[in-house]
Amino acid sequence: MQVILLERVDNLGDMGEEVAVKAGYARNYLLPQERALRATEANRKRFEAQREILEKRNAERRDEAAKSAEGVDGETFIMIRQAGETGQLYGSVTTRDIAEAVSTDAVKVGRSMVVLNVPIKTLGLHEIEIKLHPEVSITVTINVARTTDEAERQAKGEDVIASQADEDRAIAEAQAAELFEAGAEPEDLIAAEENAQAEAEAEVEAAEEDEDKA
Repeated sequence: MQVILLERVDNLGDMGEEVAVKAGYARNYLLPQERALRATEANRKRFEAQREILEKRNAERRDEAAKSAEGVDGETFIMIRQAGETGQLYGSVTTRDIAEAVSTDAVKVGRSMVVLNVPIKTLGLHEIEIKLHPEVSITVTINVARTTDEAERQAKGEDVIASQADEDRAIAEAQAAELFEAGAEPEDLIAAEENAQAEAEAEVEAAEEDEDKA
């Protein structure tokens, strides 16, 4: 289907251009949201008659979006979520979650503005692009953590999953040392060390499985 764009649309073109799109995309997205018109002779004349008004309206919206962007561009937003020891979330962070987190009285973000190809499924810092206007984009960081303390540590650059593994390893070594001091038999020490190693390997395998599933 041929349409006339009423504003800039990524990967299609700028205002006033005639482009070919799939009929479903036009009917379900471009036309209902008044981002395009069917490319008929009547609509071509209609567009040319209203071009000045449309360009002025677009410029106003662009300027408004750019002003709103000043308050959130580059900001970090914390989201507390439950997750396993490997960092895999019990659920996911979606475009709706991000839109709600970033929205303020001054900036209203719709889920369609959030550029997210797949939902976030792991702990950590995730940079997300948000298009407040076809010509105005900002980038925010979503800090997904299990606790506010963990979020603060991640913000400082710490890999909390690796830190947890190191802590577990240190605990296992401390327990082995206690057994040694208590006069445990060598077999017991070997068994304790093997258990600790097995647990560490199990965590690595679980992490790999979670990544494969993601």
